[in-house]
Amino acid sequence: MAPITPETPDPGTRRKIFHVRGLTKVYGMDAAEVHALAGVDLDLYAGELVVLLGPSGSGKTTLLNNLGGLDLPTAGELRYQDFDLTTAEEADLTRYRRDSVGFIFQFYNLIPSLTARENVALITEIARDPMPPEDALNMVNLGARLDHFPAQLSGGEQQRVAIARAIAKRPEVLLCDEPTGALDVRTGIVVLEAIERANRELGTLTVVITHNAVMADMADRVIHFLDGRVHHEYRNSKRAAPSSLNW
Repeated sequence: MAPITPETPDPGTRRKIFHVRGLTKVYGMDAAEVHALAGVDLDLYAGELVVLLGPSGSGKTTLLNNLGGLDLPTAGELRYQDFDLTTAEEADLTRYRRDSVGFIFQFYNLIPSLTARENVALITEIARDPMPPEDALNMVNLGARLDHFPAQLSGGEQQRVAIARAIAKRPEVLLCDEPTGALDVRTGIVVLEAIERANRELGTLTVVITHNAVMADMADRVIHFLDGRVHHEYRNSKRAAPSSLNW
């Protein structure tokens, strides 16, 4: 596989972004209780590209929702730098999501009546320190499609607009939930290249959920989930380019 250089630095030399200890999330009550997270311990660092692997129901999406402030844990520690996400007021969580976190989901959630540029501008108009929508779209190689509507774009292009929208605020954290799940292999590679470029050029901590173990080779670190816990993890000495993955 063709490596991306430089070699992955030791996380110990990087600034810690998330501190997670004993994180638990329980849905339902009594006999209907579901332990989506059952005591997760991990740290995530600035600039890392982390891939989360595991079967459906293993807790990956629940963890992502907690990291992004979309949901609150039942118990445990969850800190974004000095910000305690477990006790934050809703107004503080809204500010956190707006200023610090970019989200990319399997489905693009673009507004059909707005152009690519206008869909991205929805974020840049409220962000604290945004890049121009045109710059964000250029970063995902859509500079020639600025004024196209979603219906005029392919699925992969729509997903890249969604990536541009997420990175235009210059987030410190980019959370991606199955970003290639609805795409064919060739289009998925283009989308992964856009995510990897944003991680590399913006220094954004990037966490990618996937069922596709092939994507593990493009990560700095791979974390396997099982039954609501971290089952095991490992680090790659070098990251593989998305185009070199053995699909």
